[in-house]
Amino acid sequence: MDAGFIFVRSGLDGTDREVQAKADSVIATDFATVLGDRDGPLVSTAEHVLAALRGMGVDNATIEVDGPEVPIMDGSAAAFVTAIDQAGIVSQSAQRRFIQVLKPVQVAIGDSYGEVRPHNAFRAEVEIKFKNPVIGHQKYALDLSAEGFRREVSRARTFGCINDVARLWSAGFALGASFENSVVFDDTRLLNPEGLRYADECARHKVLDAIGDLALAGLPLLGAYRSVRGGHKLNHAVLTALLADRSAWRVVEAETQRRASRAPVEASHGMPGGIVAPAYGPNVS
Repeated sequence: MDAGFIFVRSGLDGTDREVQAKADSVIATDFATVLGDRDGPLVSTAEHVLAALRGMGVDNATIEVDGPEVPIMDGSAAAFVTAIDQAGIVSQSAQRRFIQVLKPVQVAIGDSYGEVRPHNAFRAEVEIKFKNPVIGHQKYALDLSAEGFRREVSRARTFGCINDVARLWSAGFALGASFENSVVFDDTRLLNPEGLRYADECARHKVLDAIGDLALAGLPLLGAYRSVRGGHKLNHAVLTALLADRSAWRVVEAETQRRASRAPVEASHGMPGGIVAPAYGPNVS
């Protein structure tokens, strides 16, 4: 009933391995959020499906993955939202629990800055500053609700610059990247012929990533998260700093019931778009 988010990795010599989607299961954040255990990595790019679950108000779900990475789909969380809608969400016979932020916690990593502060719900505020003039300086903030997540950020795609893609390809990364699952820029223009889904799609995708990365708290957060020039590394660092300071948070219960997905969320590499492409460049913008 109260298991939280669990990834089940199948296809490993006939055995399944499980990993709890929590902050201490994160073993890498360079190009995506990678979860694993003492035996090594189990699943990469967990953030989009976690964002969909948390964004749609799901507290407990089993995510079955038959490959090393969660499928990239179209580079957003939209397909996972659709899957959650199709499976349905059930309310369980227990009150929802939250992690309530009691005092501000800040982390700085080079030019990146992140903080979480007390708030009566969950709010994400993201600011990105890219040298690439087409991306440039963008800001976006979201007060999280299921409808707001669905409408405002779920369709925002992962993005990057073509020069970063070439470097990653040469290093063996992002081999599944394409215009079908990524927003790609060169030094002067957007390369995707269909254009952007939102004028500030890049900032909105960073909000999506932050929601997914902070879902690794294990419970929904009651707090406002702010990120400047950040990414997966900063998101994880702020969450880790918060959880390490027991005076900065407490667990509280709400009147509403816990919500769980009706069926396991399956992520199969046999699905269309099943080859994942990690974020193009270093996650610091």
